[in-house]
Order: sequence, then C-alpha cells, then structure tokens
Amino acid sequence: MGGGIALGKGSTDCAQIRLASTDDKTGSSHTLTGWIWEDSMNQGAHPEELPAEVLDDVASVVGAEVTVLSRLPGGVNGGAMLVQLAGRANAVLKAVPRAHPNHLDETLRAQRVVEHMRRRGYPTPAWLGVGATATHVWHLMDFVDAAPVPELTPSLVEQLMEIIELQAGQASEPYDHWSYAWRVATGQESAVAGLDFNETPEQSRLRQSVARLSGYSSVVSALVERLRLVCADVPPPREAPDMVHADLSTPSNVLVRNGAVVAVVDIGNAGSGTRATDLTTLVWYTFQDPLLDGVRRRLSTRILDLVGWEGAAVLTATQILLQLELAIRLGRHDVVAGVVKRGHRALDELNALR
Repeated sequence: MGGGIALGKGSTDCAQIRLASTDDKTGSSHTLTGWIWEDSMNQGAHPEELPAEVLDDVASVVGAEVTVLSRLPGGVNGGAMLVQLAGRANAVLKAVPRAHPNHLDETLRAQRVVEHMRRRGYPTPAWLGVGATATHVWHLMDFVDAAPVPELTPSLVEQLMEIIELQAGQASEPYDHWSYAWRVATGQESAVAGLDFNETPEQSRLRQSVARLSGYSSVVSALVERLRLVCADVPPPREAPDMVHADLSTPSNVLVRNGAVVAVVDIGNAGSGTRATDLTTLVWYTFQDPLLDGVRRRLSTRILDLVGWEGAAVLTATQILLQLELAIRLGRHDVVAGVVKRGHRALDELNALR
C-alpha cells in the first residue's frame, strides 16, 4: 500500500510509467565522507531494480508520468536517479528500501526541514513529494543543473561557511545531533546523563558499532582511548539551537556552477544541534590539501567561538570515530591507517588551540 505527500501537486490514478535505459550499471562507490551515516539513506536501488509499484506511487503523488533517465553518479547517492516528469522539468528521485517502521516518518521530518530552511534562503532543492510503498521509502526533489565539487578550495570553504551561518537558530525538528555526538564521543548512554533522547535505529547501530572499534587493532584502540580521555569529563550539551545538515560532505553533497556553490543536497539526515557540527565536517576534509591549512584555522576559530574547546573536542572525536567505523565496516582496511593518522593530527591541532 503506497502513500505520499506532494508539495502543491495534484494526483492521478491512471499515470503511465515507463523505464528508460541507463548507461550506468556499475553500482555505487562508497567514499569516506559524511558525518552520520545511514545505510538506509545511502543504499538505494538501481533503476533496473526499482519496483514498478514505487514508480506508480511517485506518479500518483506528483500527478505526472515518470520516466527514469539515468542513475546519478556520486559516492553516497547510490539511490539517486534522474527522472523526467511529463510536461514538467526533470527531477531527482531517491528510493531506498524500508529500513524500519519509522522510516517514512524520518523522511517526512527531513521534508519539513527542507521547507523550513528554503523559506530562509538556504540553497537546497525543493522536495516535490515524499512517499512509501510496502518495501521502499522515496522522495522526489528538483533537479539542479550543477556539478558535484571535485575538490575543496579556500573559496568553496568560505562559501560553505557562509551557508552554514544560515543554519543559526533554525532548529525546527527535535532530532538532536549535538547530544548524539556527545554520546558517540564519550561512550555514555543518555540515561547516565539524565537525558531523554530517542535515537533512530541507524544512530543506535552506529553508536554500538563505534563501541566495538577498539577490538580492531592496537593502533585503532590507542586512538579511541585518546579520544575517550579527551571527552571523558565533558558534560552533555543542553541546547540544540541550530539546524544541522549532518552530512555536509564533498564532493557528493555540494553542487557548484562556475566556482559558486549553488546547492547543498542529501539533507535526509538533517535535524537540530549546533552548526559547528557541519563546520567540523569541513575541517576533516581540509587536511587533504596543504593549501587549505589557512582556511582550516578559520574554521577551527569559528568552531571554538560557537561551542568552546570542550564542545570542539566532542565534535572532532565524533567525526574521527565515525570515519573509523565507516572504513572498517566497508572493509576499507587499506585506508584505516590514514584515518588514524589524520585523527591524531586533528587532535594535535585542537590541543594547540586550548
């Protein structure tokens, strides 16, 4: 039984669906990017595997014939497909298998965040509809004719810092990434701190996976112990005033045209917290190029202004732990040593700012 919500669109019971061919049948490639990873959001169906009832549901919600044109490239956009809506502009469809009973509710939460932030000038594409069948959850958004960021530059980081400032004071959904980061970094449960916080199934799985990292190797265990010690006495955060994208990774989720950022996408995990979360994500990528050392100092200064040293330590530790968890979970044992090295460097630089 399908169901969906369209933004200002009618519906029809007799929509025609046809599936166009695609040249991309290579499958998705995972990159070590992102903040909080949700497999249910990142492992979508290939066009040739998408059940017909999903396309039927999309068509009934948006009231137009839907043609799947191709699968879009990108490491974390495995389920993103370019589609054509009859008589209207192209759009992007993302359909993923239902991961748990509340999956549709989580997608509707993201839709509300998108609507809220777009009214405040945040450059994320409009969502045209959201829906679910017995097996999949999907959302449809405007197509943005722009390219993923090939690599960060000082100019792009500066632009993203300005975009992140639009998130200030804009928490609109009780989905607190700030408290979650504290639990990941310290290894403590909400009950220990007297917090009342409901995790999504993906968040719980990730946190439990992080708790097992020390068993991977002595080198990983040493880094995890260092991170735990840094965060051991940090109290839990009490406020989550900002909107948090929570997956502000490049090149997948930032689209540019002529050197200018025109869209931030993959907002499905957005919620509340501190915008310093997204700034910390950018810090992680600046280690890839010495030319970004200067802008990293600006990022770090801004993070310290927002959340202080202890808050910065929690966010940095969470970033490192989730990057380690991702590399190990995906079997990318060849990159674990590099993540460990970068993690120690990030901590060293943070300590220098204390």
